[in-house]
Amino acid sequence: MTSTPAPQPDERKPGILRYLLAALPLLIFAGLAAIFWSQLNSSRDISEIPSALIGTKAPTLDMPPLEGAVTPSGEPMPALTDAAVEGKLTLVNVWASWCVPCRQEHPIILELSKDPRLTVVGINYKDRNENARRFLGELGNPFSAIGTDPNGKAAIDWGVYGIPESFLVGPDGTILYKRAGPFDERTLREGLLPAIEKALAGS
Repeated sequence: MTSTPAPQPDERKPGILRYLLAALPLLIFAGLAAIFWSQLNSSRDISEIPSALIGTKAPTLDMPPLEGAVTPSGEPMPALTDAAVEGKLTLVNVWASWCVPCRQEHPIILELSKDPRLTVVGINYKDRNENARRFLGELGNPFSAIGTDPNGKAAIDWGVYGIPESFLVGPDGTILYKRAGPFDERTLREGLLPAIEKALAGS
């Protein structure tokens, strides 16, 4: 009587499994690269980062002035306090002389300061007074008040993680809009200016 040979294990399965395990890191990397590439090439501006502070009251402003800085009329530059912005639609711009993007966006901040509907104030972040004054002397001073933040404490209160950053604050002290990174023509047109119009319509 002829016996039926016992079934043999499929020797290919361990080999296939070994190849799959070896390829797994490459597949994960390819998936992450695809996600990164899609974000990089999307039309969304990744620097338009939501802030938990939007819709809440702005942190208290009580910072020392930029010593030696003067207004266009030659008066000492006021310190940045709550009184300097109370009841006004205000753009709070966080900047420093050592910040290259701050230099790039500065002409736009200057133009915004000419808008009679808007008060523009500055928080000078982790800077030297003499360097900040030189920056303003070279590029122009758009600010009606400047507060110095040498240790970054005020920036922490405002949720700043990199500069420049700007906040639109309503006359009642509510943060209405945040821009992380420098302004350009597109972010003005699509972000800040509509926020200003909405704030004015609401008031």
